[in-house]
Amino acid sequence: QVQLVESGGGLVQAGGSLRLSCAASGRTFSNYAMAWFRQTPGKEREFVAFITRSGSSTYYTGSVKGRFTTSRDNAKNTVYLQMNSLKPEDTAVYSCAARLSPLDTVVISSRDYGYWGQGTQVTVST
Repeated sequence: QVQLVESGGGLVQAGGSLRLSCAASGRTFSNYAMAWFRQTPGKEREFVAFITRSGSSTYYTGSVKGRFTTSRDNAKNTVYLQMNSLKPEDTAVYSCAARLSPLDTVVISSRDYGYWGQGTQVTVST
C-alpha cells in the first residue's frame, strides 16, 4: 500500500496562488494514478484533478480548468497541485488520493481510490 501526506495549504487572498504537495511512501509510486479532491463542511467530496501514472495526461473539473495544474515527479514520489487565480469558492480541505491501476483511464469517483492523505486546508479570503 501507499501512504500519502499533503502539505502547502494555508490562507490566501482571492486572486492569489498556492501549491499543494502530496508525498507518497510505500509501494512504487509510478504504479498509481493520482487525483485531488476537495471537501467543504456539509458537502460531498468533489473531484478536482486527475493525473495518469506517468504524468503524461491530466484532467480537471470545469470550475478549476485553466486555473489549476496538477503534475507529478515520480523520482520524488510527489504529486503537486498548482492553484492560481484562487477564488473564495475554492476554500476547502484538499486531499490527494491514489489508485493502483494498470490503465490510464480517467477516474473521478472518490469511491475508486483506495488511498488517501489526511487533507490540507485551503482558505481563500475576499
